[in-house]
Parts: sequence; C-alpha cells; structure tokens
Amino acid sequence: MNNEDQASKQQAAGTAEDAYSAASIAEPNPSHEQLLITLQDAQAKADQHWNQLLLARAETENVRRRAERDVESAHKYALEKFVRELLPVKDSLELGLAAAEGEQADLSKLREGMELTLKVFGSALEKFGVKAIEPQRDKFNPDLHQAMAMQETSDVEPNTVLTVYQKGYTLNDRLLRPAMVVVSRAAEERNSP
Repeated sequence: MNNEDQASKQQAAGTAEDAYSAASIAEPNPSHEQLLITLQDAQAKADQHWNQLLLARAETENVRRRAERDVESAHKYALEKFVRELLPVKDSLELGLAAAEGEQADLSKLREGMELTLKVFGSALEKFGVKAIEPQRDKFNPDLHQAMAMQETSDVEPNTVLTVYQKGYTLNDRLLRPAMVVVSRAAEERNSP
C-alpha cells in the first residue's frame, strides 16, 4: 500500500471518527445500532471518495498519455505542410532536367521553366513566413547583414550596402541567415606630395 492509499484510508478512518463524534453529540449514549449505522455511512462515504480518487488518477494518466502522443506526433509531422509545398518545386526541377537532356533542348524554354520554378519555390517559402533580405543600397544593419568587405566610394553615404553577395532570410521576423554584403566607407582624401 503506497502513501496515497494510506492517506486515503486514514481519511476514511477520520470520517468514521467524525461520524461517531457527531452521533455522540446528538445523543450522549448512542445505541449499538446507531453506531453501526453511522459506521456504515462513514464507510460508504470513504468508499465513494476512494472511487473518486481512483477515477481522477485514471483520468490524469489518460490526459498525460494523450499529451505525450500529441507532442510526439507534432515533432514527427511538424514539417508535413512545408514538405507538401516543396514537392511541386521538386517535380518542376525534375521536368526541367529531363527537358534539358533532350536533343531538342530550347534554352529560352528552360529559362522560363526555371523562372516559374523559382516563383513557385518563393511563394512556398512565403507561405511559411520565410522572407528574403535584399539590402541593396540600404543602410548597413549588423542585425540583418554580415559585412564581407568594405569599399571606398564617394557616390553613396558611408555604411551603405553596395553589393549583395548572398541574400539573407528571416523566418517570422527571426533571422535565419544574414545577407552577405559589401559596405561603403568614406573615401580617404589623398594628398599628392
């Protein structure tokens, strides 16, 4: 018998004592039958409470198991919608590759197919909150950009993005990858001797 079971039995015993006390207050010397009836009532209440405890434990265990299953399922199938959106992109790339292998390959049609595939891929990413960071001619932002080099120029203000080597991306406004950029700096004045 574990601690909870013992506590429940002690509570039931306490209920019987409370019933006896209540009966003795009502009547100073209760009869044997009255005590037996009081004891039976207390035992019935204790049994009822015990059954309620067992039902509550079983319900708690069921909820815990259900929650574990839901979490496991969420981890297992979290990317299902995302992958389903990417499958048309894969199909399109495979068709484009097959078209490029033929003898009658038309470069303009391949280019058009690649552009459409890129458009489908971009819209799939946007559906899931992925946005490109294209900082051309923006002020350098170290939270979103990674400076690969600095270039002197007098055409734009210092700390302006001149060239983007690689786009950056955010997922629901959280940085996934910073944009790799070349940043302007003020041209140094050179004195001729």
